Amino acid sequence: MTIADLSEIQGRTYPARRRTQNLVGGMSPIQATNFAMGNVTLEPNGGQVPWHNQEQEEIYFIVEGEGEMCLGEERRAVKAGQAAYIPSGVFHQLTNTGSTPMRMIYVYGPSGDVAHWRQELDGTLPVAGVDVPALPAGAQPQCHATFAKDATE
Repeated sequence: MTIADLSEIQGRTYPARRRTQNLVGGMSPIQATNFAMGNVTLEPNGGQVPWHNQEQEEIYFIVEGEGEMCLGEERRAVKAGQAAYIPSGVFHQLTNTGSTPMRMIYVYGPSGDVAHWRQELDGTLPVAGVDVPALPAGAQPQCHATFAKDATE
């Protein structure tokens, strides 16, 4: 039996002020073909999974905290106990709007890396409204939009 213990998984911290810990896939001892799963902690007051899309369909399940979920042209408040379905290819973003850490579990399939992880670390994440579709009206801006813009200049 292979066990992934969240308390033993260091994970990775991203510029958009979040830490991702792979539970299935990535650096986890558990590997699967049909899905990947992980725990994400977004820092208070703006920690984010920035605006991106991917081939895989995905679910975000909010475990703790509250935030803003953008999906295509939609923007909604989300809170602990809610799950959001993200269809394949649709741009999406999650922002912690609360004053405490926000935690969510993601599951996507099929498994494999998603480009936005590397793009964010390299400073090449596409800028909303410039390189990719704009965020919904009134949405929190990409938390590292300045970093991404500076990297392209």
